[in-house]
Amino acid sequence: MLRFLICLLLSTAALAQPAAPKPYSQRMADAFLRWYPDSLGLTQNKAARWGYEQGLMLLAIERVAQRTGLPRYHDYVVRTLDYLLPGDGTILGYKAADYNLDNINTGRVLLALGRAPGPRRAVYRQAAQLLHQQLTEQPHTSEGGYWHKKKYTSQMWLDGLYMAEPFAAEYSQVFQAPAGFDHVAQQFALVEKHLVDPKTGLLYHGWDESHAEKWANPSTGQSPNFWSRGMGWYAMALVDVLDYFPKNHPQRVQLVKYLQRLAPVLARYQDAKTGCWFQVTDQGQRAGNYVEASGSCMFVYALAKGVRLGYLDKKYAAVTKKGYAGILQQFVQTEPDGLLALTGTVSVGGLGGSPYRDGSYEYYLSEPLKKNDFKGVGPFIMASLEMEAAR
Repeated sequence: MLRFLICLLLSTAALAQPAAPKPYSQRMADAFLRWYPDSLGLTQNKAARWGYEQGLMLLAIERVAQRTGLPRYHDYVVRTLDYLLPGDGTILGYKAADYNLDNINTGRVLLALGRAPGPRRAVYRQAAQLLHQQLTEQPHTSEGGYWHKKKYTSQMWLDGLYMAEPFAAEYSQVFQAPAGFDHVAQQFALVEKHLVDPKTGLLYHGWDESHAEKWANPSTGQSPNFWSRGMGWYAMALVDVLDYFPKNHPQRVQLVKYLQRLAPVLARYQDAKTGCWFQVTDQGQRAGNYVEASGSCMFVYALAKGVRLGYLDKKYAAVTKKGYAGILQQFVQTEPDGLLALTGTVSVGGLGGSPYRDGSYEYYLSEPLKKNDFKGVGPFIMASLEMEAAR
């Protein structure tokens, strides 16, 4: 009887304990699913478009699914992609003739689903092959560097490395196409050659081989400034392609060295006060500049993953902890309905086009900030998953 009473008391005490709070990665994913509950094609639902932002979010949600094992996250990803893939070998909203590297990024989710058994596995793999065909025909510089888009003649942008190369590396692994790894490594080598500033170690946003663009330096072809999200795309691309590169590939060591070269540069430009990074990375004290959410989340993700996988010295864990604490303080808020929200993401950043974007300091500060922008929310979830794994 005494044993029964003790067990009853222990059980009652256990039931009285409050449930452990969900981690930030899951809370933000839950918020996103509440913002966009129907992924099946409503015109106001951005999640039902084919674009890099949607791919970024779906990849983040799929990683939450993998971490938690909860089916609702994976089901959401499947539902969204199935709407975009009618099964006739096409992708709704995708135009291969644009030769736009941004359109490749969602292919990473196709590959993730195509690895698992299921009734639509062949459809996902076929769609991935369609995207890869674009890469085989992508216009490129004289050295083989992909143009960012067909309309951006002779230009390589940092953004493009994230949009295309993790997909290309994983595709090469899935479809056993080892020559693809050589081409992935070449893209990073060309960025290191043409976009790294020897004085600071930072990377310029874009490079024009022709030197013809108004934003291009007449001598180097480089754009004028360092944009944190641009470098964030590049840093994430580096740590992600290494997931798929063969251990014995001759360029794998060089890719790790690129990351190791970049890490102390990012640490140097981390804001001492907030722990975050500025929109224009190297000009934190200049009037109008501000710490920006998406670039900060991307840097924390890349550095934390680099530490976890042994590419980077453990001393960079302190940089990630300071950065993540700053992100939570500066940008994350709880709404009246209890959902998380992320503020402080710059809506866009580009070069050229119409109206013309000249890459000046003033240009980068002119683009509006957005709340719950996919380009901030996705990297926040990924950074949170890394920080949660490090505990």
